[in-house]
Parts: sequence; structure tokens; C-alpha cells
Amino acid sequence: MKNLVILGGGYGGMRILHRLLPNHLPDDVQITLIDKNPYHCLKTEYYALAAGTISDQHIRVSFPEHPRLHSTFGEVTAIQLDEKNVLLKNGTTIPYDDLIIGLGCEDKYHNIPGAKEFTHSIQSIDQCRETYQTLNNLKAGAKVAIVGAGLSGVELASELRESRKDLHIKLFDRGKHILSSFPERLSNYVEKWFTEHGVDIVNNATITKVEQNIVYNHDEPIEFDAIVWTAGIQPNKIVRDLPVEKDKQGRVLLTNQHSIPNYEDAFVVGDCASLPHAPSAQLAEAQAEQIVQVLQKKWNNEPLPESFPPFKLKGVLGSLGKKQGFGLVNDRPLIGRVPRLLKSGVLWMYKYHNG
Repeated sequence: MKNLVILGGGYGGMRILHRLLPNHLPDDVQITLIDKNPYHCLKTEYYALAAGTISDQHIRVSFPEHPRLHSTFGEVTAIQLDEKNVLLKNGTTIPYDDLIIGLGCEDKYHNIPGAKEFTHSIQSIDQCRETYQTLNNLKAGAKVAIVGAGLSGVELASELRESRKDLHIKLFDRGKHILSSFPERLSNYVEKWFTEHGVDIVNNATITKVEQNIVYNHDEPIEFDAIVWTAGIQPNKIVRDLPVEKDKQGRVLLTNQHSIPNYEDAFVVGDCASLPHAPSAQLAEAQAEQIVQVLQKKWNNEPLPESFPPFKLKGVLGSLGKKQGFGLVNDRPLIGRVPRLLKSGVLWMYKYHNG
């Protein structure tokens, strides 16, 4: 029996499971899923969990069930590409015939002293739970810093404003405008929303150091009761430690079939893969679709696809609390209630109709 090992039940791993199960897995193949948690976590909604506007249960989705799907819940400590083994923290060694690496990302601290030690995170569900406890236990009128005004920082700041209207929230951004990768119309709309709702934006920020409850912007200290870091991501450390070629962001360079060069049985999906788009759940799922095609050809001893058409991503949707939002759909800017409703609809479809 061949063993397909999937590291991480994130968006890419889940899409692969749903495409192979229940009826498209060859009789001589079994799947071993390895994840820290016994459920898939909706990472796109972590900001709301941290802000306290949704419950923990709201962002859990059960893994599929199948007689030849075996789940192992634990932490990966190493991948041995030459030996075709995965090592777990509890000492277990799991051999594989084919491997899907979908271990996700971690915060990137840009070598800023104290950033890792003295800030909170929303990169994992465990970190979100800790951040939720911190933010919602703050005294009335407390000061909160959110470092990084990309999509995660903007959504967290807006959701926290609705959750705790008493808090003084300051959003630090290194650019002239927040959401600099979006059209100026969207950036202006979001900045106006923050102004109207009492969230302070610090543009052209340069965080030089972080201490306990202190952010240094251009070396000037500013005191806060809590600091949350949303200023960049990098691949999981297990992937960063792999002795393979990577791009400038530390993501693994891949063949046209999404495998690691010289290791045609090891595929990388999602945030750890070097792809021509910014990491996203949508991109991970699109890549997973192509990996499934490669696996099915491989298992049938058929020639592998030489290449795939470019990914067609539908766009990006962001929320400003529960009633307003923004987004780019088919390169068309959207603001107001429509993008917020669209995002809620996408989430509902994923939770209840995925697979």
C-alpha cells in the first residue's frame, strides 16, 4: 500500500483531501494526514477570533472521514527528503511514498529587536487564543498597537474597534497609505473608515525596537498595554531548514509539477511554495487542484503534465467590521456592504459546501 503523507490540514491540504476522497483515491494508496489540530482552521477568520467577535468553534471545520485516511495529530520536527521520512516531536518516524508539504507560515520579524518576544500574533489558532485573552482582558481605555497595515492588520483593527469600542487603537504602517498594494480608491476608503471610527493610523512608520509594552517608531518610544504583530510572514521553520533552493522570501522553488527539483515525490503547497502571486487561501487551493492532477497521472503510470495554465484568482476580499468591506474582484474595486456580504458568502460556502 502506497502512503501519501500530507503535512498540514490547511487550505491546500484540505482541497487535496476533498478531491481524492471518497471516490478518486486508488485502491493501493492510503493517506496519512499530519496536523497539530484535529480539525481544519479557517485562517482567514483568525482576526475575528483574536478580536473576540466570533467563537473558537466558528472557525473549525472537520477533516473528511475515509477508511484509508489516517490522521496523526502532532508536531513535525524534520523532513528527510533523501530517506523519504517525516519525523515527529514524539519520536515517531513516518515513511512516505508521496509527500505534500503544506505547513503554512509564521510571523516575520525583520530582525527587529524584541518584536518576537514582546508582541502577540494571529498566525496560528493557539496564538489567536492567547491574543484574544490579552485583548479582551484589557482595562477600559487601554492602548493597543497593531504593527503592520496589510490585510490582516486592517481586518484585526476594524474588528477590534467593533469588539472593544473603549480601546485606543493605533495602526502602524510603513507606507504612505495603508493597503498600498490595492488601488488608491480602496486605501482612501479604508483610511476614512478608520478616521470615522477613531482608529489612529501612523503612516511612514519604521519600527526599530520593541520592549515590554513599548514600540519604538523611528527610535521614539510609545507605550501600549498590548502590541500585536501583523507585519509580514515567512515559511514554517521546518521548510526554511530544508536543504533545497528557495526564493528571496524563503519559499521553495518548484518544478512545473509543483514538486521539489530532484525530489519528484515531494510537493509543496501554499505559503511555503514559490509562486507568482502573494500567498492566500485561494492560491493554495488552486495549486492543490493541479497537484491532484499530477498525483493521479503518477499513480496511473501516465506521463505527467508538462505545464499548467496560469492561476486564475478571483480577487481579494477584506472586512471592516461586520457591515462594511473592500475588495478587488476580477480587477474591479469594491467598497461598502457588497464586498462584506461576498466575503460572508464565501466563508459560508467553504464551511458547509466544501468538497
